[in-house]
Amino acid sequence: MKRRLATLVLLVSATPLSAQWLTLSTPSIPRTADGKPDLSAPAPRTADGHPELTGLWRSRGVTGDLRDETKVQAWARTVMAEHESNYYRDGPHRQCLPQGPSYTTGAGGGGGNLRRIVQSPTVIAILNPDLTYRQIFTDGRALEPDPLPIWQGYSVGRWDGDTLVVESNGYNDKTWLHPEGLSHTENLRITERYRRLDFGHMQVDVTYEDPGTFDSPLHVVVALEFAADDEMLELVCNEASEGGTKHWVGDKIADAQATAVEVAPEILAKYVGTYEGFWLDNPTTVAVTLENGALFLQRNRSAKSALVAQSETTFVCPTCQWGQPYVFTREDDGMATEVREVQVSGAWIFKRVQ
Repeated sequence: MKRRLATLVLLVSATPLSAQWLTLSTPSIPRTADGKPDLSAPAPRTADGHPELTGLWRSRGVTGDLRDETKVQAWARTVMAEHESNYYRDGPHRQCLPQGPSYTTGAGGGGGNLRRIVQSPTVIAILNPDLTYRQIFTDGRALEPDPLPIWQGYSVGRWDGDTLVVESNGYNDKTWLHPEGLSHTENLRITERYRRLDFGHMQVDVTYEDPGTFDSPLHVVVALEFAADDEMLELVCNEASEGGTKHWVGDKIADAQATAVEVAPEILAKYVGTYEGFWLDNPTTVAVTLENGALFLQRNRSAKSALVAQSETTFVCPTCQWGQPYVFTREDDGMATEVREVQVSGAWIFKRVQ
């Protein structure tokens, strides 16, 4: 299913928070002789002998059948198609709402690639960049048989040897399981198994059971890596977008062309170049070319996408993965010095490098 998302057509001047503490080394972790984090060192343990899961963790990949539509019932496939036709505008992340179970795989878009785990004897907290959190109670309580549905659900955990087994229920049906709009019912039940393989690597086996949505349980494996010498900064959706979601419209090419303006070729030429920066914690390269009088953009290794001018400096990218706008900055009449990629989390700055 082709992924199409909404476009923000009223652009903002806000920028993400400047990085803080990113040059501060993570204290009290094992290091090699040259001072680098030793991710292959033995996993630490708590005073009671269980593996210590506390730390900042980054998702390094997800495998499994969560996107296998042959296991999804017809109604859910129909709803997924409706979400796509709506350009995924009704997705929880696009509405600045909690993303529920999708945080586990880091697939919701709210900075889910990073999470901080804080472990205590009776409760484990998982903190997300978008200021949401989750509690896993390890004090021996059982799940409620008839819980009041909420965004993050209810979770209890127990140790099975060195594996933390987490059972969750009580999710409302407003969240998705992946960005392509896979819905679920309020009977969704999730079982996770956390295994810290060594100091720097953890594996999370996740099983999804929902007889009202899946013909059989779905299963994924999430690989996590300890994010040493790094920090998680807050990512506030719609933080400074002057009303945010009311300005979101479909990202079809026709929509962009309807509000397009003509920009002189000599102006377009000033935007050609390569720009680099960070989106969330991901190094990102944006390459802009001028071909047959039109600007094209390539983000990292994506295919080239046409930019449609909305003003002399503002362009939308209707065929980009997120349909995001780009705003160029020029000093006087010179070449552009930077380009800003505008998303619900703010305007991410990429500086010209050539």
